[in-house]
Amino acid sequence: MSPATGAAGVTLVAIALYAVFGGADFGGGVWDLLASGPRARQQRATITHAIGPVWEAHHVWLIFALVTLFTCFPPAYADIAAQLNAPLTLALLGIVLRGAAFVFRNFGEDVPALAQGWTVVFGAASIIAPFFLGDAVGAIAAGDYAWTSPFALSVGLFAVALCAQVAAVFLVRETREGALQDDFRRRAVAATLAVWVLGALPTVLAWRTVPQLISALHDPAAQVAVVLAFVFGLVVLALVVTGSDLAARIAVGAEVVAVLGGWFGGQAPAVVPGRWTLATAAAPDATLTAYLIAAAIGSVLLIPAMLLLYTVFKGPGADLGGS
Repeated sequence: MSPATGAAGVTLVAIALYAVFGGADFGGGVWDLLASGPRARQQRATITHAIGPVWEAHHVWLIFALVTLFTCFPPAYADIAAQLNAPLTLALLGIVLRGAAFVFRNFGEDVPALAQGWTVVFGAASIIAPFFLGDAVGAIAAGDYAWTSPFALSVGLFAVALCAQVAAVFLVRETREGALQDDFRRRAVAATLAVWVLGALPTVLAWRTVPQLISALHDPAAQVAVVLAFVFGLVVLALVVTGSDLAARIAVGAEVVAVLGGWFGGQAPAVVPGRWTLATAAAPDATLTAYLIAAAIGSVLLIPAMLLLYTVFKGPGADLGGS
């Protein structure tokens, strides 16, 4: 395996981890905005309790992926950052607003009008961030950076639905039992169906406007990943309905990884189809080797720290919210 391939693998792992765990945080904000019914207040309290201890930590994976891209594939990083400055800035704005609103809402609970305003900002920003990140992915996958195209925008919608699905499945286990859990179970089913519908939309649009992407998806690796994504979606639905909540979490994470695998497998070895490949965008081998060594050393510190965080706040002994 070449150093460039190794660096690309590290980047993809970081993106996958952010898509699953950061996506669950974004999706929690979506359900916070859509909280309804007699238990709306309890739904928001459960979401706050679920993401409060960990949501900031999940951004480490996005930062890690960006640093890797900047260090290991600088021409591609510069091209993407320049051409997709608008959607990436909007995504960043959503991330910043979301964090600020989450904090201000929770500290302003004694002033209902103020808390309600920040609740809207928190929910809206939780849609804005994944939408424009997904939109940027669509523009990269098409190879033309056309972030306002119907195809790119449809990928943004799909990204929001996927985040909502992951969050709903995660929140089912957070509530453990009772009517509140049933609320999130119904949302998990609805979000899974929405993922299928909104996942079909980019495919239909790609047939008409991005034929080269459809051709790339004929690659065996991409086809296997797409099939696995659909199969995992069915598994998620079955597990949620039957109450196998921990297994459903694992399955929905695998579904997200499979979706990304379809994208990665379809365009590999291109970083941006038609513009940059791993070979043309890669930094010198000495830089790549030094980076891989540094990443390996850093993982010895980062991974145990993240595991400790989850053990303390999400382990068997943690208080996972009421019913």
